[in-house]
Amino acid sequence: MLSSSPTLQVTSEANSNNKMALHQDQTQTQLQSSAEAAAAAQIAYFQAIPWCAALLSKPGLVIDQSVSRRPKRKPSQHNTLFSHTLNTPGSIPAYVAFYSLPPPSRKIDGLESGDAAAAGGQVIREVSALLALGPMINGHAGVCHGGLVVALLDEIMGQVLDSNRTEGLLSRLPVMTGYLNTQFEKPVLTGSVEKPNVVLATGRLVRMEGRKFFLEGEIRGEEGKVVCTRANALFIMLKEKL
Repeated sequence: MLSSSPTLQVTSEANSNNKMALHQDQTQTQLQSSAEAAAAAQIAYFQAIPWCAALLSKPGLVIDQSVSRRPKRKPSQHNTLFSHTLNTPGSIPAYVAFYSLPPPSRKIDGLESGDAAAAGGQVIREVSALLALGPMINGHAGVCHGGLVVALLDEIMGQVLDSNRTEGLLSRLPVMTGYLNTQFEKPVLTGSVEKPNVVLATGRLVRMEGRKFFLEGEIRGEEGKVVCTRANALFIMLKEKL
């Protein structure tokens, strides 16, 4: 009896581990399915708008929900501002990002890379996004709150680095904003719950210096024709995970 107990215990632990692994696999599959369904619905939403459809029809684009928008495994508290708080019919009901992949190249370690030219240019340099803005993010009536405009600029510039990490082109160590300078030129307009106003946001990687990433971003209104606000920022890759 005594000699059989350890075997039973090991078997029980193995079964428990197998169940846990199965549950994690099922959860990941459900999240993936949920993310794909949400992405497809939001892409279809923008493709029904002619000027957005023209942007998304360019060959070779990767089009998906932004990394920050994708469903997270509960009880994750990562990227909750855009994946949960602002993911409502009255705030930002639709949001997709798109970019072109660079030619195949070696993985670039963000801790050792030099400027963009020294890195051979083999990174994603620009990411754009379409966002539908509803009335629950207003400052003045019909106008997006200025603080949220800054958050959107921070978001789109951060997506440049997130997209590179997703594609295996940069280290997955956390990146945080060092500074962000904003120039407001025109109001960023919102719409109604029934008809949100769609804006075009673009982030660009200007250069890299070691762990420092210098970026610029802009938000355009009026079918992507008019610049409403611009920003430049420094993002810094941390030396270790948070």
